[in-house]
Amino acid sequence: MSRFAGLYFVMLLTACSSIAPDPGQEAVLIDKPILFGSEGVRDDVVHTGRRYVWFTTEHVIVNMLPRQYAVHFDDLMSSDGVPLDFDAIIRLQVTDSVRLIKEFGPDWYVSNVEKEFANRVRQAVRKHGMNETAINTTAIDDIDNEVSSSMEEYIRSAKIPVKLIQVTVGKANPPDSIKSQRIETAAQQQRVLTEVQRKLAEDSRKLAEKSRADADNAYRQAMQLSPDQFLQLETIKMQREACGNGGCTFIVGETPPVLLPARR
Repeated sequence: MSRFAGLYFVMLLTACSSIAPDPGQEAVLIDKPILFGSEGVRDDVVHTGRRYVWFTTEHVIVNMLPRQYAVHFDDLMSSDGVPLDFDAIIRLQVTDSVRLIKEFGPDWYVSNVEKEFANRVRQAVRKHGMNETAINTTAIDDIDNEVSSSMEEYIRSAKIPVKLIQVTVGKANPPDSIKSQRIETAAQQQRVLTEVQRKLAEDSRKLAEKSRADADNAYRQAMQLSPDQFLQLETIKMQREACGNGGCTFIVGETPPVLLPARR
């Protein structure tokens, strides 16, 4: 009797398979009996742990945690006709794994969400120009909000049991030719600013020199000196400053003063 019991146990084990979802996952069971029983998706799921089912029962692992899906766009035209490259990300969370698999299948995202998401991103980006999306990025928030609102409406109308958490559209990248033009434009603008600053400095120096000349002339007139006398006075001042540290000697006579270096 024990021999038959053991054989029965072995046959039972070979007729079963185990399912062990990881934390954050659910296993949706799909019955496909060979002879007897009903087929289709079961209403109950396998949560974290292990369960043994008949070998004819298949299962689909569904991640119940928030997941993000990325879409890359090449040469998407902006409103001003510039082709842009960028990435967009949508984050979704499954709310009902059984209904999701029963009504939309294991490839629910590719079949029901991906193309709709890409189309709505294209429509939103085409409303804005290159400078808004690629240079100043002032339109990125508007695009995120527009796509989020549109996708929420689509998911609700399609009755897909997932929750939209976030839509993020990255900064767009213009073509290399546009980047080169922007760099050259920036360089030209910098050169113009440099020239403006140089002219301002020259004008300031010119004004300073004119103010100093006006002050010297006013001093000359107040002292009632002729231009020659004023020049002689300025020369004496310069010579006095040059010999202020005792490094030279004045020789004064009938001729203009002579400046001799000090003996060492």
